[in-house]
Amino acid sequence: MSDLDSQTDYWDAAAGTKRFTHPLHMPWLDDVSRSAEILDYGCGYGRTMNVLEQQGFGNLCGVDASPGMIAEARRVHPGMRFAVLDTPPTLALPDESVDAVLLFAVLTCIPGDDAQRRLIGELSRVLKPGGLLYLSDLLLQDDQRNRDRYASFAEQYGTYGVFRTDDGAVCRHHAHDWFSSLLAGFDSLNTRHITVSTMNGHESAGIQILARKPTPHHHAPTH
Repeated sequence: MSDLDSQTDYWDAAAGTKRFTHPLHMPWLDDVSRSAEILDYGCGYGRTMNVLEQQGFGNLCGVDASPGMIAEARRVHPGMRFAVLDTPPTLALPDESVDAVLLFAVLTCIPGDDAQRRLIGELSRVLKPGGLLYLSDLLLQDDQRNRDRYASFAEQYGTYGVFRTDDGAVCRHHAHDWFSSLLAGFDSLNTRHITVSTMNGHESAGIQILARKPTPHHHAPTH
């Protein structure tokens, strides 16, 4: 993964100051056992894990590429399991060992197509057949401020929707179709559109997707 696709220094510095707001839609997890092994990939300071624990889930693990974020997570939630990703996206987990993965506002931090595909491939590796992937991320915005910065950075980064924030993070907003392509190996179960406040305080259009890793006898539909 390139430096652009990790940006660890930025996230270390942001650990104590940024706040994340993507909502956890609990009805999507109604059928998940409270003892299920749940991985929060890109867990930040542990916000969504804390919500899950409050809802009775007890087998939670959070990982993040930012040592600063993990340090903050351990400070705020000392009883929870957290680990730093040494070589993202590689996970120190066996194949087919996890029941569900949360991927909240992570792809926006990974500008490159190939890096995103590698991450989804690694998450598919550790998910059990029939396991759930719950993705929450940001769509391309249609306001003038965002359209202007997409256009101004498109040539530099090679992908429309990738831009640099005023405080130095390289982020990505996504076309709806990109998620369909990225998750082509999964069965799509549900989609919901949301409005979220970004880490820099802007109201933005987001999307949440619930997908299932196919079982050996049940493959994702081809298009």
